[in-house]
Amino acid sequence: MLKPTIIAIPVFALLIGLEAWYSHRRRANAYEARDAWTNIFVGFVSVGFGILFGVFVAVIYTAAYELAPYKFPADAWWSWVLLFFVDDLAYYWFHRVSHEMRLFWNFHVVHHSSEHYNLSVAVRQSWFSGLLHWIFYAPIMLLGFAPWMFALMHGFNLIYQFWIHTKFIKTLGPLEYVLNTPSHHRVHHGVNNPYLDKNYAGVLIIWDRLFGSFVPESEEPKYGIIKPIKSFNPLWINTHGWVEMRDAMRQRRTLLGKLKCIFGSPNMDIEELAQNVRAAQNS
Repeated sequence: MLKPTIIAIPVFALLIGLEAWYSHRRRANAYEARDAWTNIFVGFVSVGFGILFGVFVAVIYTAAYELAPYKFPADAWWSWVLLFFVDDLAYYWFHRVSHEMRLFWNFHVVHHSSEHYNLSVAVRQSWFSGLLHWIFYAPIMLLGFAPWMFALMHGFNLIYQFWIHTKFIKTLGPLEYVLNTPSHHRVHHGVNNPYLDKNYAGVLIIWDRLFGSFVPESEEPKYGIIKPIKSFNPLWINTHGWVEMRDAMRQRRTLLGKLKCIFGSPNMDIEELAQNVRAAQNS
């Protein structure tokens, strides 16, 4: 079964082209040629790796489904409604952990490392994320949803997220209260202090409102990551996070310190520096 995201590639390409043309016509500077072509190349290679990792992930999902004590009927409409909410909630927590734990951030940083915000950034995805991302979704099969049902629903969830990577749609009125929108997702990609690590939603922004991670757009976001990589090398884009983690581990003398470099916050060094400054000020 082809993933919906793979089937949608021609549509993605068309929309990226149209937005790039519109940006050029408006002189909006939403695109930088090297960045956009890097995003597209990284995206195409990620599809190949996704197919490769998909083989063993499918085995895991199938095994999990076989262990489920109850199987949701695929011909019942309510199964699909329930699956939509379950999948979107699982995505929220996967996304949040991918920002709060360095191990998973090393995959996700690929998507955030562009200093631009446009539709081509949506396809800038990690080559190696298939190694671990299944951990967040295998429980859905254990609940009793068939792997093909999950693949279909999750694919549509990711397709929805494509179009919100744009500067050209400002707000959607009352829908802003329920849906993840371009405005909400611009916040997510911002490294400004009020925006950093906020708005993790896939389709529904209600999860962020419920779990305290929502921030509305109030100023122009600064896009990228705290430590810009300043590179268009696709391999470095996919590996620099791991190199930085290795270097951080080498600086730690204790096992606990090294483990924190893996399972702690990717901003651990900055947070520790801030703590030391506060301690010095209070002493």
